[in-house]
Amino acid sequence: MFYWLLKHMLLGPLLRLTCHPQVRGVEHIPKRGGAILASNHLAVADSFFLPLMIRRRLTFLAKREYFTTPGLRGWLKRQFFKAAGQVPIDRSSGSAAQAALDTGVRLLSAGKLLGIYPEGTRSPDGRLYKGKTGVARLALEAGVPVIPVVMVGTDKVSPVGKWMWRPHPVEIRFGTPLDFSRYAGMAGDRFVERSMVDEIMYALMDLSGQEYVDVYATSVKEREAAPPRLTLKAS
Repeated sequence: MFYWLLKHMLLGPLLRLTCHPQVRGVEHIPKRGGAILASNHLAVADSFFLPLMIRRRLTFLAKREYFTTPGLRGWLKRQFFKAAGQVPIDRSSGSAAQAALDTGVRLLSAGKLLGIYPEGTRSPDGRLYKGKTGVARLALEAGVPVIPVVMVGTDKVSPVGKWMWRPHPVEIRFGTPLDFSRYAGMAGDRFVERSMVDEIMYALMDLSGQEYVDVYATSVKEREAAPPRLTLKAS
């Protein structure tokens, strides 16, 4: 009920009024059955615009931190993610990653629409970064298509480090579904999974026009967050 209110009476109409989102290629989303929406990730706003601007209900395997933010903003985020059927996951260990994979396969096998950010985190600078292979494993184990999605302009709506959202035009583009049935039964083959993810990232690059960087965004963020090294000069 709360999700219906958010989508049709509260947040959905507000986003349409302030950001005038344009949705293109929505016909590529199947009317029923399991499928993965694999999206680039520019901002927190991605996880609001994408599920609110399509007809089918979309579930994300959301990181647990989205459910633990304090204050009013945290409460609003928790209510939205819970109402939208988002599933909190712990990504801090290998066993947790397997549990998240199992949850994703279960949802897809039940005919749900699952949203995934292959980059694993928001882009630190607006470029498109190397994808992680979890999306490939999910597609293979559940036997579902992957639909590339790109978000445009959401980083202007909710810039990194800013809690106040700003009105700005947003566009959501859906690409042609990618069929990986030729790799059926090959889940766990890291070469196959890497090939699949590279194909997904190429589709996202082509659809978005973003510059592609062949490193993980998490690695870039870790380097930027690391304290500068002290160097001693010889006297």
